[in-house]
Amino acid sequence: MSTMFKNNKNVPNYILGKGSVIELKNILSQRELQRSPAVFLIDQFFHDKNAAKIFSVRPEDMIIFVSTEHEPKAEYIDEITDNIKSKLKNNLPSVVIGAGGGTTMDIAKCVSILLTNPGKAEEYQGWDLVRIPAVYKIGIPTISGTGAEATRTAVLTSKKAKLGMNSAYSVFDQIILDPSFLETVPKDQFLYTAMDCWLHDIELLKAPNSQMTKALAEESLKLTREVLLGEMDYEKLMIASYIGGCAMATSWGGHICHPVSYGLSFVLGLRHGMAICAAFNALQEYYPESIKEFKDIFVKFNIELPKNLTRSLVPDKFDEMANVILKNEKPLQNSFGDNWREIFTKEKIKDILVKI
Repeated sequence: MSTMFKNNKNVPNYILGKGSVIELKNILSQRELQRSPAVFLIDQFFHDKNAAKIFSVRPEDMIIFVSTEHEPKAEYIDEITDNIKSKLKNNLPSVVIGAGGGTTMDIAKCVSILLTNPGKAEEYQGWDLVRIPAVYKIGIPTISGTGAEATRTAVLTSKKAKLGMNSAYSVFDQIILDPSFLETVPKDQFLYTAMDCWLHDIELLKAPNSQMTKALAEESLKLTREVLLGEMDYEKLMIASYIGGCAMATSWGGHICHPVSYGLSFVLGLRHGMAICAAFNALQEYYPESIKEFKDIFVKFNIELPKNLTRSLVPDKFDEMANVILKNEKPLQNSFGDNWREIFTKEKIKDILVKI
């Protein structure tokens, strides 16, 4: 692959530490000069947990509790954006805050963009399609592993594909990393999300990325291993997720695992963490050096990997999954080279999918 140069953008401001969410009030007070409400997009998990107090919501601000039953869908993002525009009479909010997991933070990224850019969410699926800067946005991860707090990608599914809104304007302007949120996450959800970080790092190190990307991925992987195979440390995992997200933000793209997982999510409706783990478990020929560690982590957490997910699928569904996977050109080129279409054919993809 020829030399590539990329002008990278990172999150300009972050706060780290247990209890640091209290600093949100000070951050928001500095933006009150704009004399417009803040919009809070908060994971529905907090609906009955005094969210207004936790996140310093003022009476004039707007709260939308985000459904996380499914991964971000373009139509749902359009609906939220239209709701905000209607409530604010087409005035822009001073800030958009996304508090939750990767789904909620990705929705916040997309909404902040659609508030200033015309059209629908699906029109921005792809690379560098956004033209107008987004509304100022703050990310508060309440679970760690996706790296959504650090990346320029907001993953979303439309009727045509599962493909990210990938833009420098997607990057959060501020994030707050408060590890106390991780203490109440259910074990299964905790592990599948943490494994997203582990798998991002494995893929970035496998792909032809820059030394900057590889250095960040190596450190993120080191920290993630210490948590998942050693002693639990929520702050360390939160740092690993952020650094892993920074690695993704500086990368030229990932590897084969995530594209395969997108096909599973699109057709089977699997949550991202489970989809990537199910995909990785069937990709031993591409990751032989990592598969044992992968399985050891699940043994330690006493969680069984999902099996036989594609057993009852009809041929048309395999074709549909393959078509979704093949839309992810950059990571597939990283995996197989410029002639990747000749190597990673639909027949090869189907051979992988029947193992899942």
